[in-house]
Amino acid sequence: MNALLSVNGLVKEYRRRGAGRKAEPFRAVDGVSFELGAGQTLAIVGESGSGKSTTGRCALRLVEPTAGTVTYDGVDLTAASPAELRKHRRDMQIVFQDTYASLDPRWTVGRLLSEPLIEHESLSRSAQLMRVGDMLERVGLEAAHANRYPHEFSGGQRQRIGIARALMLNPRLVVCDEPVSALDVSVQAQVLNLMKDLQDELGLSYLFISHDIAVVEFMADEMIVMKHGKVVEAGDAKQIIGDPQDPYTRALIAAVPIPDPTAYVDRAERRAVIAAGVGQL
Repeated sequence: MNALLSVNGLVKEYRRRGAGRKAEPFRAVDGVSFELGAGQTLAIVGESGSGKSTTGRCALRLVEPTAGTVTYDGVDLTAASPAELRKHRRDMQIVFQDTYASLDPRWTVGRLLSEPLIEHESLSRSAQLMRVGDMLERVGLEAAHANRYPHEFSGGQRQRIGIARALMLNPRLVVCDEPVSALDVSVQAQVLNLMKDLQDELGLSYLFISHDIAVVEFMADEMIVMKHGKVVEAGDAKQIIGDPQDPYTRALIAAVPIPDPTAYVDRAERRAVIAAGVGQL
């Protein structure tokens, strides 16, 4: 596999709040390594506090790593200057979990989606509006929605707006930080199918962060499982989910809730529900 993103020995330490100078730092990420190929999806799985979101943000240098290297398309991002890093920003974007926090409520959707164009491209206002309208339609919304504010949309629609903003600069890599965990299952299906379609259409690579094993099985080619900042299992997603080797991975899979405790629902049935979707928002 030709790696688009390669992470080697990644470490992120934080000093404990209120601790003295001699206190041992807390390692949120401890020696994590993985590779993500072009057009592929690598999932990072783990419970809350496992270090998966910090890993994703360190990969984009939204959070500065303490040690290790992050290489994007042959360029060592951890050694890049701010000016060099800026050149690659347009190729690396992120979709956040919390759409309320990530979408400024004071700005219209058109202003939110225009911001990447203002920062990275020299376009006329009319050209910006055309790009915004085209992207909104691509994610299943309407061009006229550019005049509305985030609070006027449902949770699923706001996540579509977040995806649209991430794609405005035609990136190659998108970090998806729990992108559907705040949505109900039917809306999850719509958003995940949209992300799959966009990946096929645009050749995107996803670093997909999630705790939902069923979603990961549907989305991911490869996966790593994290516990206390360390990787405990890595490899083909379906193989790991079908035959987990680490006790922690087995525990995560066993913890997947079943809606009706009296009924047996296997993962194949859950995948079928996700793949089918339920109409449009």
